[in-house]
Amino acid sequence: MPRRFCGDWDGLDAAPAWFRKVLAWEANAEPTIRAIVYRERSIGSVTAWPEPMAAAARVWRRMRLAGGLTLGLAAATVLLSWLAVMRLVAPVGRIVRGLENLDTTGMRSPLPRFAAAEFDRIALACNGLADRLGRTEAERAGLMQRLVTVQEEERQALARDLHDAFGQCLAAAGARAAAIELAAPSDREDLREDARGIEAVVSTMRESLPGALARLELPDFAGIGLDDALRGLIATWRGQLRSSPALHLDVAGDLTDIPVNVSVSVYRIAQELLTNALRHGRPSRIFMRLDRAEVGRRTVTLTLDDDGGGNVPQTATHTGRGLVGIRARLAPLGGSLSLTGTGNGIRACASVPTIG
Repeated sequence: MPRRFCGDWDGLDAAPAWFRKVLAWEANAEPTIRAIVYRERSIGSVTAWPEPMAAAARVWRRMRLAGGLTLGLAAATVLLSWLAVMRLVAPVGRIVRGLENLDTTGMRSPLPRFAAAEFDRIALACNGLADRLGRTEAERAGLMQRLVTVQEEERQALARDLHDAFGQCLAAAGARAAAIELAAPSDREDLREDARGIEAVVSTMRESLPGALARLELPDFAGIGLDDALRGLIATWRGQLRSSPALHLDVAGDLTDIPVNVSVSVYRIAQELLTNALRHGRPSRIFMRLDRAEVGRRTVTLTLDDDGGGNVPQTATHTGRGLVGIRARLAPLGGSLSLTGTGNGIRACASVPTIG
């Protein structure tokens, strides 16, 4: 009996319409007839009709499988290529990080050896450069420390000379001027006036001599400590200023075992910061704080706030000797100096690590 069915397709997973249009099979959908011969006698026929949707669905499934495999192979190729390239250029990243760390202080880890000869030579050159830079920094720190030591020695020698020889000279000059005034004839009022002028100049120099000696001489840090030395410095400035600005000092932390060289540097930095605040601005108050942190690296921090205005970038790039001298003192000690604006003034913060 005649029967009609479609084999190997259940009507699902049909190909999209645009794909069937690309194949363009529907235009040639003509049946194919074949006779069924049994014992040399035709007993029927088989007619096959091409089904464009079923054919398109089969091709579509095969193309999806081939496309998936192609995409998978492409993704695998890209991934393997990326891994190969990353493995090849990985030394470049380590070398770049090593070069970026050359300007940081402290211990620098050397670059490892690499399999590629070119990268290995670059790594060896970078390690050599880091070693030379480390030695240069150590020599520079030693020279800066020696410079600070020589400067302090010269200041102490100058203070002794001012106190001994210069003080005696001022006393002798004042006595000679007084003698000239007394011995001058009664008709030489001009001579007595000149003698009184010399006495006034000598008196002014005598009054300024203690202040100069106080700026040159150092306190006995072993006897009074850094905190009392700074209190004495503030008291001296208060006596000189007498009115504004108001000076305040706050001390926090344990300062008993600070090395003498750190105490000297912090004291000199405090002197310089006070002088800069008074010289380059008109503050109504100056607040100084000395603090020693007890966590991590024990660090002495000296902070000075003033409300005298000022421009931080201009102050930071100033070529005067004040900030240059402060940085020269901090460099061999591993310290740092920062300047920030507070809206109405400048905050200077000097930090020095100590051995606790």
